Amino acid sequence: MIKNNPITSLTLWFLLLLNFSVMAQNQLVPSPPAISAESYVLMDYHSNRILMQKNPHAKVDPASITKMMTAYVVFKEIKNGQLSLQGSATISEKAWRTGGSKMFIEVDKQVNIEDLVRGMIVQSGNDASIALAEHIAGSEEVFASMMNKAAANLGMKNSHFTNATGLPEEDHYMSAYDVALLGQALVREFPDLYHIYSEKEFTYNGIKQHNRNTLLWRDPTVDGFKTGHTESAGYCLATTSSRNGMRLLNVVMGTESEKARADETQKMLNYGFRFFETHKLYPAGQQQAVAEVWKGQAEEVSLGLADDLFITIPKGSYERLQAGVDIPGRLQAPITQGQILGNLTIRLDDTVVIERPMVALKDVQQGGWWTRMVDGMGLWFKSFGDDD
Repeated sequence: MIKNNPITSLTLWFLLLLNFSVMAQNQLVPSPPAISAESYVLMDYHSNRILMQKNPHAKVDPASITKMMTAYVVFKEIKNGQLSLQGSATISEKAWRTGGSKMFIEVDKQVNIEDLVRGMIVQSGNDASIALAEHIAGSEEVFASMMNKAAANLGMKNSHFTNATGLPEEDHYMSAYDVALLGQALVREFPDLYHIYSEKEFTYNGIKQHNRNTLLWRDPTVDGFKTGHTESAGYCLATTSSRNGMRLLNVVMGTESEKARADETQKMLNYGFRFFETHKLYPAGQQQAVAEVWKGQAEEVSLGLADDLFITIPKGSYERLQAGVDIPGRLQAPITQGQILGNLTIRLDDTVVIERPMVALKDVQQGGWWTRMVDGMGLWFKSFGDDD
């Protein structure tokens, strides 16, 4: 039948419901603290919002921050069933001879994979990193190509790896922003392995070594990631912390000392948690709007988001958020699930803070010839009404 009151453009503005009984007072966010580092970034894990940054995309020497990518590839192999923590690897002379930080494995010995992983992460062992790389890929060079492929898949546009350790080499670099993306992936993809980053010490071959991330002792909310230091890189630290359901990723590159990298990181984390809050506004796949459909087997289609929507905003501003849904009029079947049909806009006061496409949550098949003919006539008559 001919549809009455068709929706030519649907714009619905409504206040988001508060999840707490007492409204927080509005606050102004002060300027971030000064940070003594060559580059840095503070990013919310869920929303990807950058809260602080300086030279975030600069290509710098990452030192042992590199081992986060080494671990990512190793974890991927474990997750895919290509590597077992209960397996073992034979230690090469190259791994044994490599300088820098060590877990003190011995040449030609068989070492448990789980021990090597802890030696790489907790003790920052260069020998463990090379042993894992050679066991997985046959050589460190081939493993580096696996690292580069993984980096490309994660959208790390300013990173390139030539080794698994982070020892200085030409054309080996990362950016602070890329490190944050990598940390996000480690937390998201490997919940069963990520906890190793929070371990404060590891003993192998009778030698106990402490995790170089001193924030694990200073701040109980910190549960990762990795330190790095070479003469060319300075002192680096990639960290993540979770407080009251909000997780932040923090990276500082090129500070002047071990103490400085911890102090500057703590400043950034405290600033982020003190002045910002993150909310999950809408889950993926939940109906957020309904739009009219012409020439279809159904007269309407549900719209929602393809992914969960998180937002990071100044503390106390949640009640000032507004959401708007815009759907073009006269949608016609067929419509495919996942097809973009509209747009969701979130505003804080008069400022747009985030936009996301609205997608169809189900298919709408084309109607029979009678439905198509009648609806076609209805659309034809409506076109005259639009001219007025």
